[in-house]
Amino acid sequence: MSTIVAVEKNGKVCIAADTLTTFGDVRQSNEYDLTSEKILQHEDSYIGIVGSAAHHLVIKHVLEKEFSIINFQSPIDIYKTFLDLHPILKEQYFLNPKDEDDDAYESSRIDALIVNKKGIFGVYSLREVFQYKNFWAVGAGAEIALGALYAMYKIENDAEKIATCAIEASAEFHTSTALPLTKYCLELEG
Repeated sequence: MSTIVAVEKNGKVCIAADTLTTFGDVRQSNEYDLTSEKILQHEDSYIGIVGSAAHHLVIKHVLEKEFSIINFQSPIDIYKTFLDLHPILKEQYFLNPKDEDDDAYESSRIDALIVNKKGIFGVYSLREVFQYKNFWAVGAGAEIALGALYAMYKIENDAEKIATCAIEASAEFHTSTALPLTKYCLELEG
């Protein structure tokens, strides 16, 4: 699993991610992995995905193939997108939706952060969608990253610097997060 953060401040939104892939106790750094990028672009949106390493390739393929049903412009649009994608993920990509027996709904087993000119959105395994103010983090090192985001947000005015600091803190203290990081920044709408 990885660490993804997103920050919006002073008219700018930034998403950042580490580049480590883990398989149990095995760590695969970007030194060995030519596909260590965790953030995908779709039109004017960036989506950072955590969870199974397979999710990245599947979502990349889905974004290209199912282009007409992808809309990341609002929480309801994102919800509809992931609702429409769920049967496709099950039938065409063999998603195993079994997560916990007491889950209310089938799981997509995908957690992600999406940023675009409208802001920061979080998507979770039961297709829950949240729009965040200021910042958020997902993934294995999210707790450490959230602490860094909270501390930096009050004293730093640059979204990119805040996001960078959070990934660096997570890489310093969490075993499933490592540098280098990747990041993308956009101007917010309005």
